[in-house]
Amino acid sequence: MPVTSPVIEVSGASVMIGGRPVLRAIDLQVGAGDFLALMGANGSGKSTLVRAMVGLRPLAGGAVSLFGTPLGDFKEWHRVGFVPQRPGAAAGVPASVWEVVASGRLTRRRLLRPLGRADRAAITDALEVVGLADRAQDGVATLSGGQQQRVLIARALAGEPELFFLDEPTAGVDLPNQHALADALAQLRGRGATIVLVAHELGPLAPLVGRSVVMRDGRIVHDGRPLADHEVHDPRFADAHTHHHHRHDQPRGDHAPHVAAPLGLRPEEH
Repeated sequence: MPVTSPVIEVSGASVMIGGRPVLRAIDLQVGAGDFLALMGANGSGKSTLVRAMVGLRPLAGGAVSLFGTPLGDFKEWHRVGFVPQRPGAAAGVPASVWEVVASGRLTRRRLLRPLGRADRAAITDALEVVGLADRAQDGVATLSGGQQQRVLIARALAGEPELFFLDEPTAGVDLPNQHALADALAQLRGRGATIVLVAHELGPLAPLVGRSVVMRDGRIVHDGRPLADHEVHDPRFADAHTHHHHRHDQPRGDHAPHVAAPLGLRPEEH
């Protein structure tokens, strides 16, 4: 699905892990303001693709650009927010919710510089968006799993990015917290953010999605209209769609340089 002035452009991207192909010649464009759901079964390559987009997983071939800049040259990481899967949110560290969210401002200011008025306003706004302003001084470890996931979203939001990647934000999260996540993402969409959501199932997030990309075995088998959860996981779906959504006329790069993890995250793979 071509778009004009893509925020993300992936061309012929391939990833190998342990000598095994995990992504196979992926072509994908995401335009400004898109809310894209990247879906597929566990092991389909969707989380690997997101990590490749943010430099946490090196490419074996092809290229990725963010905001028109090749990933290897991209420096404006304050424009990008990445929300990993929940494990590690608390990590046994006795940090408060406010402190964790405040760490999201590091992309916007010099290290060791005190928080300024704009920083504090962004932190407060982020907590309000995710509905945790009343828990700001509580320890993150005291929160439920769903609340911890909302803290991670607030941390990303505090940096005021234009582009959000969320990796399975509702996995293992109870329904009330899924609805709270949906409310927060609706606000981000309303502000014009570009959102790439990795999901096995959408649940309450489904009404927000404007476009679905479905992966099977490291390939895109659908790129187009939003799909219901049951459609994504219907085995007949892959057979009917696999050959419709690949473009083989894209130039292929033989090598892409390794990009160090710019967002300081541990590259877990799924």
